[in-house]
Amino acid sequence: MFKHAVIPFLVGASLLASAPFAQAANNLVYCSEGSPAGFDPGQYTTGTDFDASAETIYNRLTQFERGGTKVEPGLATRWDISPDNLTYTFYLRDGVKFHTTPYFKPTREFNADDVLFTFNRMLDKDMPFRKAYPTEFPYFTDMGMDKNIAKVEKLDDKTVKFTLNTVDAAFIQNMAMHFASIESAEYVDKLLKEGKPSDINQKPIGTGPYVFQRYQKDSNIRYAANKDYWKPDQVKLDNLIFSINTDASARMQKLRKNECQVSLNPRPADVASLKADPKLQVIEKPGFNLGYIAYNVQHKPFDQLQVRQALDMAVNKDAILKAVYQGAGQKAVNAMPPTQWSYDETITDAAYNPEKAKELLKAAGVKEGTEITLWAMPVQRPYNPNAKLMAEMLQSDWDKIGLKVKIVSYEWGEYIKRTKNGEHDVSLIGWTGDNGDPDNWLGTLYSCDAIGGNNYSMWCDPQYDTLIKNAKAVTDRDQRTVLYKQAQQLLKQQVPITPIAHSMVNQPLSAKVQGFTVSPFGRNAFSGVSLDD
Repeated sequence: MFKHAVIPFLVGASLLASAPFAQAANNLVYCSEGSPAGFDPGQYTTGTDFDASAETIYNRLTQFERGGTKVEPGLATRWDISPDNLTYTFYLRDGVKFHTTPYFKPTREFNADDVLFTFNRMLDKDMPFRKAYPTEFPYFTDMGMDKNIAKVEKLDDKTVKFTLNTVDAAFIQNMAMHFASIESAEYVDKLLKEGKPSDINQKPIGTGPYVFQRYQKDSNIRYAANKDYWKPDQVKLDNLIFSINTDASARMQKLRKNECQVSLNPRPADVASLKADPKLQVIEKPGFNLGYIAYNVQHKPFDQLQVRQALDMAVNKDAILKAVYQGAGQKAVNAMPPTQWSYDETITDAAYNPEKAKELLKAAGVKEGTEITLWAMPVQRPYNPNAKLMAEMLQSDWDKIGLKVKIVSYEWGEYIKRTKNGEHDVSLIGWTGDNGDPDNWLGTLYSCDAIGGNNYSMWCDPQYDTLIKNAKAVTDRDQRTVLYKQAQQLLKQQVPITPIAHSMVNQPLSAKVQGFTVSPFGRNAFSGVSLDD
C-alpha cells in the first residue's frame, strides 16, 4: 500500500520568513493554496504538488499544448508507433540542458540515459536508486503502467524505445502527464554516491522553465528563470514566487493589494466583486472535474451495498449545490464529467429519500446512533470550494437517517497520505482530469490497481476491471465507448462513490498579467507568462 515519504523541508526556512516579496515587473507572485508534499512528480498525484514541481521545474517527452488537451512534442521531437501499437520509439531533442544550481552542475545535456532512469526506477524495485530511496509511484501504478511497460531501451543517445505488453490507447497522452517528468540520471548518480538519494525530492533538478531555489513550508517557494531553457521565448519572468495561503479570503486580499498577481479557487461569493475590480481579470471556464464522496468499502458497514445506497440517497445534493457551489457548480450523477467523451448520459441518480435510506440501514443491521467518520479536505480545490461546509451539511443529512457523523481533517499532504492508506470511513475528495482520456477517470480512480493510490473507496470489482482494461486495449473510439459505458453503469449500481458536482473554474489574476492560460487539467503553469508594466 502506498505510503508517502516523510520529508523534512528546512531549505531556506529563515531566509524569507519576514522578507516581503519583491514587486519588480519581472517578478511574479502566485498565491497558491497549499504546501507541496515534495518536488519529485513521480511520487505524487495532486495539483498542488504538480504545480510546484512538474509545471515549473520539469518537462516530459510529450506535452499538452498550453490551455488545451492536444499532445505535442516535448523533450521528444517526434515518435513512431509500430503497426501493432506495442512499440513506441521516441527521438529526443538536442541541446536541452539540465538546471545548474549550487548543489548540482551538469556535465552533459539531456539524453536517453535520463529517460531510462526516469522510467526504470518506477518499473524496477531492485534498481540501486530505488533500493536506496524506497518510494512508490502511485499514478504510474494506478494506471497499470508498471505492469504494461515490458521494457525501455536505449537505441542510441537520442533514441529510446518503449515496448508494451498490451495495447494502451492513451500511451502518448500518459507520457505527457506530470508523473512522467524526466529526471537527470547524472544528478541521481551523484546523490547515490553521496548517500543522499532523498534529495531528489527536496532539491530537484529538471529541464523546465524555472529553477528551484528554496522552500519554506507553509510560506513560500522561490524559483529563478532558467536562462538556458530550450524554449527561451517561454521564460519571461526573472523570478517566480509561490506564496502559500490556505485561506481563500487571504489569497484574494493579497491579490487585490498586488501582493500576488495570480491566485486560484476564490470563494464563489467573492467572484462577482473580483470581476468588478478594474485592477483584476477573472478567467472563467467550465471545470473538467468532479467533487465526490468516497465510501471505504474495506471498512464496515460500508462493505454492504445497502449501506452505501442509503448514504447516497440521503445526500441533499440540491442544498449542497446552492450553499457550497453558490451557482458555480453543475450537479454530478456520474463518475466523470459530461464533457469527457464516452460519458453515459442515460445514468441517473437515485431519488433523494431519507425514509427509504433509514429502511436500508435497518435491513443491513446498522443500529441507530452508529458512529462513522467523515473526512473533509482542509484546502479549497477546484472541484470543492468549501469541504468543511459540505461535511457539515452531510453530517446533518446523515443524522436524519440515524448516523452519528464525526468530521475529521488533517493538513493536506497528511490528508492525502492517510486516505490513500484507507484510514477513513468516508472522505470528501475529487479529481480534475489529467489527459482527456476516459481511463484517467475510470481506471485511475476506481480500478483495482488504483487501491492505495487514487481509489479512495478501496473498491475492486473484477467485472468492472475487465471492462476498463479491455477498453484501454483497443484503439477504436467507438469500441472503447461501448465498454466504458458498461463500466459506468456497473459503477453506478455498486455505489463506491456519490458524485456531487462539477464546478465552474474561476481564475482571478492581475490585469497586468499577460499570457496566462487556464488548463483544462486544473494546473497552473507560468511558461509564456509575463507582466505588463
